[in-house]
Amino acid sequence: MGQFKKILKFIFHIIFKILYNSFSLLPIKKNQVLFASDRRENLSDNFSFIFSEIKKQQLPIDCKFAFNLKQNSMKQIVQLAYLLARSKVILVDDYYPYIYPLKIRQNSEIIQVWHAVGAFKRFGFSLTGVHGAPKLDPFMHRNYSKAIVSSKNVASHYAEAFNMSENQIVATGIPRTDVFFDEEYKSKKIVGLYDRFPFLKDKKVIMYAPTFRGKGKNTAYYPLAKVDFAKWHNALKEDYVFLIKWHPYIKEKVVIPEEFASFYYDVSDYSDINDLLFVTDILITDYSSVCFEYALLRKPIIFYAFDVEDYTHNRDFYYPYESFIPGPLVKESQELLETIQEEKFDMSLIDDFVNYFFDHQDGKSSERFVNQLLK
Repeated sequence: MGQFKKILKFIFHIIFKILYNSFSLLPIKKNQVLFASDRRENLSDNFSFIFSEIKKQQLPIDCKFAFNLKQNSMKQIVQLAYLLARSKVILVDDYYPYIYPLKIRQNSEIIQVWHAVGAFKRFGFSLTGVHGAPKLDPFMHRNYSKAIVSSKNVASHYAEAFNMSENQIVATGIPRTDVFFDEEYKSKKIVGLYDRFPFLKDKKVIMYAPTFRGKGKNTAYYPLAKVDFAKWHNALKEDYVFLIKWHPYIKEKVVIPEEFASFYYDVSDYSDINDLLFVTDILITDYSSVCFEYALLRKPIIFYAFDVEDYTHNRDFYYPYESFIPGPLVKESQELLETIQEEKFDMSLIDDFVNYFFDHQDGKSSERFVNQLLK
């Protein structure tokens, strides 16, 4: 079965390359920008902010979209090959395998806007030699003309990850972080969240947003034994409500015991985690890049990293974990409770963290992106 899949994949790439080369005989459309992603089904995240800025400036740019390609749809395959061949600029926001085997046209460019902020866990070619890393495809992350980052301090890490020159990495800032500087947007979202989740109004809000364990999407899981439902409920129920936002790769639904239903709320189906950050008083995470966005709000972050030694061995980080994180590291359930109850937070760490990882704290990253890279 595995061999059969490999043959089908090989045939797909041959057909796709022939289609692309055929459409490349046609002229490039100089005002066409393609938004292409294999991780989303609609216009969202950084893409939506870039698109909104294009419309705001009323630029003569023809925006096209290619999301979630189904390889058994010949119509979609032909359409994607056509759009890739004829677009002046192609924007991608993650690993995008369809472009790597191609010989991109000389007057076209591919810009990687990536889906994470800052530099935390190693990714791409930075995983070379890391013990638990998946097998690296030598063709991955090829053909990028430029990539964007939140700060020049992380440009070298992205250059390594994408096997690019550092002068191809542009510190425009990350478009989706613009909302953290937009008070009107934040106020509107908070009102909307209180209407949708009225239980948030009268208590302080803790949000638990860990990343997954496992090598990737197909093997992702989370060790649920580390969530001490009873202990956390009994200690915190008077003052807090507790939101849980699982990583999208974790498909196993967590059943919250009925006796704790007025304390724990699974908000994993709410699409935009940044909106939820606005109503969160304390964030608990581990190795997730959500810590970058939340730090912009200058609120406490706890890093519940009970397996940090194993995780470092199998995935590794760009910085030593304990010196990198802008909040307390806890490894035990009781230690987590004590940190919350005794408010053991050094907020000066967050200021230093934000100033290092964000060159621009002005809410104009989308504008910079469009002005510097698309105009």
